[in-house]
Amino acid sequence: MFSDELKALQRMGLRQALLQALNFCNIIASGLMMWKGLGLVTNTESPIVVVLTGSMEPAFYRGDLLFLTNPVNEPYLVGDITVYKIPGQEVPIVHRVIESHFMADAPLNQEILTKGDNNPQDDIILYKNLKWLERQHVVGKVRGFLPYIGYVTIAMNDFPQLKYALLGIMGLFALISRE
Repeated sequence: MFSDELKALQRMGLRQALLQALNFCNIIASGLMMWKGLGLVTNTESPIVVVLTGSMEPAFYRGDLLFLTNPVNEPYLVGDITVYKIPGQEVPIVHRVIESHFMADAPLNQEILTKGDNNPQDDIILYKNLKWLERQHVVGKVRGFLPYIGYVTIAMNDFPQLKYALLGIMGLFALISRE
């Protein structure tokens, strides 16, 4: 299947192979720079997230790709769909704001309570030792989505062999391409 490509790789000189490897590294570095730049523009550590559960159905389904922003001068209002992270947990949670309280000392210092649209009760049990979420826990507010595009990410996390196979194939194509 890849015999012609492997022969082409063997015919390549050391200089050409190093140039191809450098091009591959350039592509990876460009992608990382675009991700960090998007994070700076949207003011969030994760400008794009994937819905992992059905807790927000029918608004969002498992596998939907969400686009986030974290506006500095804009409060989170009841009805906003937010993505938040609890200290000690790695996976962010996508749920809707159902209550919001503003603190007296600062207009944007607020506490919020969230709930999944498909869940019977609010998220206090998920907060661990917190009664409310604070602004520092919120990763961002959902601004848009693409349905089902995130299933690629879910598949790669559920089947790590698939992830390594895809990365290997991409690396091989980067090495054997002529440009």
